[in-house]
Amino acid sequence: MYAPERRQEILRLARAAGSVDVVALADRFQVTSETVRRDLKALDRSGLVRRVHGGAIPAGRLDFEPDLGERGAAGAADEKDRIALAALAELPDGGSVVLDAGSTVARLAAAIPVEIALTVVTHALPVAARLSAHTGIDLHLVGGRVRHGTRAAVDAWALRAYAEIRADVLFLAANGFTAGGGLTTPDLAEAAVKRAAMGAARRVVLLADSAKAGQEHFARFGSFADVHLLITDTGLAPADKAAIEAAGTEVELV
Repeated sequence: MYAPERRQEILRLARAAGSVDVVALADRFQVTSETVRRDLKALDRSGLVRRVHGGAIPAGRLDFEPDLGERGAAGAADEKDRIALAALAELPDGGSVVLDAGSTVARLAAAIPVEIALTVVTHALPVAARLSAHTGIDLHLVGGRVRHGTRAAVDAWALRAYAEIRADVLFLAANGFTAGGGLTTPDLAEAAVKRAAMGAARRVVLLADSAKAGQEHFARFGSFADVHLLITDTGLAPADKAAIEAAGTEVELV
């Protein structure tokens, strides 16, 4: 079990039982007590639990947000790769794109062919790092306060930058999506930048694996009425696909 999955389960247990114990958790997950303490420390930093002697108690109802590296390693790798490769067809050769912060979008950045010419705008440091040596790309890095979890720039500087541009396509990421509830992420500042990026592009393409379907997080930043195309994997339930298409979004399963 990867750390983000274990921490989600620890949070579930804490909310169900009202408290969790380090020794019991170590036995349950077959890890060391020190590993559990690191998990509890991470959850405490996120404001989800409050550490007490020997364990922790729940502190809120927000969702744990694994950092970008953990998300990149934790499952759905094949699906993310297929989604990223399918998204290449949406690149406007010689045009301009915005690349959001997210593990699947970062895979898209890594897959951009060397012969393509593009103007790319991004507030995601991992994306910028992948593209900085691409000679065909005119890269623009949006500044701001960098969040540690996603390594994405947020707050006023980023919002002002996106207010000044109009790109051909935005490749968007989300932590969760539902047909009725729309697109969500755990952090309000990151949601604000995603919303601004959506307003800065003529076409919005959401790249999200099917595991995110049905998940709702704290900060909502858009609806499927704002999304032209969802590229996801074949694990998306037929009912979810139909509901998203009914909202006006094209769905491509890969």
